[in-house]
Amino acid sequence: MGEQKRRSLRIPGGTSILASLISIGVGLIVGLVLLYVLNAKAAGGAFVSLITTGFRSSDKFAKVLYQAAPLIMTGLSVGFAFKTGLFNIGATGQYTVGSAFALIGAIQFQLPWYICLLLALIGGAFWGIFPGLFKALFNVNEVITSIMFNWIAMFAVNLTINNLPMMLAKYWGGAQMDRTANLAQANPGALIPRLGLDVLMKSNYMNISIFIAIVFAIVAWIILSKTTFGYELKACGYNRNASIYAGINAKRNIVLSMVISGAFAGVGGGLYFLAGTGQYTLLKQLLAAGFNGIPVALLATSNPIGTIFSAFFVSYIQVGGDAMQPDFVKEIIDIIISVIIYLAAFALLTRELLSRGKQRREDAALEAATAHATEAKDEVK
Repeated sequence: MGEQKRRSLRIPGGTSILASLISIGVGLIVGLVLLYVLNAKAAGGAFVSLITTGFRSSDKFAKVLYQAAPLIMTGLSVGFAFKTGLFNIGATGQYTVGSAFALIGAIQFQLPWYICLLLALIGGAFWGIFPGLFKALFNVNEVITSIMFNWIAMFAVNLTINNLPMMLAKYWGGAQMDRTANLAQANPGALIPRLGLDVLMKSNYMNISIFIAIVFAIVAWIILSKTTFGYELKACGYNRNASIYAGINAKRNIVLSMVISGAFAGVGGGLYFLAGTGQYTLLKQLLAAGFNGIPVALLATSNPIGTIFSAFFVSYIQVGGDAMQPDFVKEIIDIIISVIIYLAAFALLTRELLSRGKQRREDAALEAATAHATEAKDEVK
């Protein structure tokens, strides 16, 4: 019985990929139906734009890679916590604090880009400590504390930036005081290097961010799959009480899991804002990038390597959605993209159903083989 239960928990990578592909296909079909309902005449062309724009030109493809980099990091943030039994819905707060640390280092202190990116990592990790401590020490649900700290992060960052004169938009002539300074003018050395990729791809969006994000994904995979530390983290996620009985320090691992998750999200914020193509805006709303990490992680079934591909898909659909205008207003495009992305979240359920079906077939085949062997043995007797 124990062996059968262990086999049912063992989910092949091929099943996970198939589940994700099915979810993507269902999402695209729903999106196409919605387009026909809204505007039947333009639906076909718009759908073609949705699924082909990202590869139509090097500039569009560069934008896909540019948007995918922070999505990989926020997806890693959520997925890493999932792997250890935690739901890090606070990735957007950690992303915000990491962004602020990076920008303050770049503009206020005129630091180089790699130091600013390190500050982003530290900022995100610092903000991840609090939900981890509340969970480990007081058993407070991390979802509750994460949501609370998302808003604390947003207001704290806005307040801090408002009180740092160099952070405000003096490089815009004082006309736009709701933004931080133009990074390209404030500190060119803080821009993430492009190494000629912008010329090659003919796009200002292109830099080495995507390669940095991929390296972090590989590191996360190594930690979870190839180290004792990663095994302990996952053991705490599967069964906290059993891991404690086995001598694992569950409290320490819970805190460290949230710290590492926060660090990933913080780096995502650094990669986005240190690219120099956008400025932090002082608005009373949470940044969407952290929340977008949730469907990315679900689509990848929390696999760090799978996160690279799922983030690329989400970014690709977003770029394709922009090309559907003016036939469809932006709000409709956002709805379609949301349907596609969040239907992909059912990859986890689909994977489980496929796994159960495969397990039943394997069990049936094993029983049939056993029965056949028994019959053959009786005949020999």
